[in-house]
Amino acid sequence: MATSTRRKKTNRIGLEKDEYRGRPSTLCPGCGHDSISSRIVDVAWELGLNPNQIMKFSGIGCSSKTPSYFIERSHGFNGVHGRMPSVATGAVVAHRGLPTVGVSGDGDTGSIGIGQFKHLVRRNVPMVYIVENNGVYGLTKGQFSATADPGQFNKYAGGTNEYPTLDPCLEALAADGTFVARSFAGDAKQLREILAAAFSHRGTAVLDIISPCVTFNNREDSTKSYPWGKDHETPLADYSFIPDYEEVEGEASEEEVRSVKMHDGSTIRIKKLSEGYDPTDREAAIKLLRRAKDEQLLLTGIFFIDQDRPSLLDYEGLPERSLVSYDVGEELRPGEEALDELMGEIVREKVA
Repeated sequence: MATSTRRKKTNRIGLEKDEYRGRPSTLCPGCGHDSISSRIVDVAWELGLNPNQIMKFSGIGCSSKTPSYFIERSHGFNGVHGRMPSVATGAVVAHRGLPTVGVSGDGDTGSIGIGQFKHLVRRNVPMVYIVENNGVYGLTKGQFSATADPGQFNKYAGGTNEYPTLDPCLEALAADGTFVARSFAGDAKQLREILAAAFSHRGTAVLDIISPCVTFNNREDSTKSYPWGKDHETPLADYSFIPDYEEVEGEASEEEVRSVKMHDGSTIRIKKLSEGYDPTDREAAIKLLRRAKDEQLLLTGIFFIDQDRPSLLDYEGLPERSLVSYDVGEELRPGEEALDELMGEIVREKVA
C-alpha cells in the first residue's frame, strides 16, 4: 500500500502548525476556553511568530490553566490570583519586543485582580490581555463572578445574582485603554481576525471574550451561554487583518471599508455593519457599551483603537535593546572604578 509523502503546510518561518499546539486540555469537553486556545494557535502560526520567543502569563482559575494548551514551546508563568499584570509588566520591561499574551478570567480580572488590571491598562503595557469571560467561578463550582448577569441562577448553590454586571470593556475604556474589543468563543472567524490585530498593537490590547462554561453557566437565558450568544451576537463590523508582508488589495469603496494602519505596518480593514460606527471615538464606544449593557445586547468587535498613545516602554524611555541582553557588570550598572570616581567627587565637594 502506497504511503503519502505530501508535506504539511508551513508558515513564513518554516514551521508546521503542530509546532504551536500545547498539551491536551483538562477542561470540560465543549468549554469555550479551548476554542480560544485553538484560535491563538491559528493566529500565532499564521503570523509566523517564533514560538520560542512568546511569553505567556496567567493568574488562577479555569482560564489561567489554558496557557498550557497552546504554544507549548513558549515560556509561561502562572502568577498569584489577580496578580498576573504585575508579573507580566516586569517581564515585558525586561524582554522588550517579545510577543506577550496574558490569559485571565472574569474572576481573576474582574474581582480580585481589578486594580492590577486597571493599572496595566492605564500604563499601556504592550501585550495581548485576554479575559475568558463566563460569568462564574468554574474552578470552584460555579459561584457568581463580577460579570454575572443580574438575576443569573446559580446551578450549584441555588439562588440568583442580585448585583449589577461589571463590564471589562467599559473598565478598560475608563482606564484610557488603547485597544478594546469583545468577541465570542463560538465565532471563530471574528475572534481570529481580532486576535491577529491585537498582536500588532503597540500597547495593551484588551479582548473580553465571552467563553461559555458548559458545566455551570450554559442556560439559554444566560448572556454567557452558547445558545444565547449564537442567537444574540451583533457584530459591529466585518474584520480582516493584513500583515505588513502581504499586499493590500481593495475589496470595497472607501465609504464601505475603513483601514486602520498599525504601528508595525500591518492593517486592519473594517467593513461597517453598524451605521456611524467609529473605532477611534472613545466616548461613542462608552455610550455604545452602556446602551448594550442596559439592553442586554451582545455586541462584538473592536470598540476602540488608539495607535498614538505611547506604551509603557515609551513612557519610561527604555532603550530599543532588551534589558536582559545587557552585561550586568559592564553595561547595566556602574563598575567599581566608576563608583570610586563618583564617591571621590562627592567627598571633594563636601571638603570644598
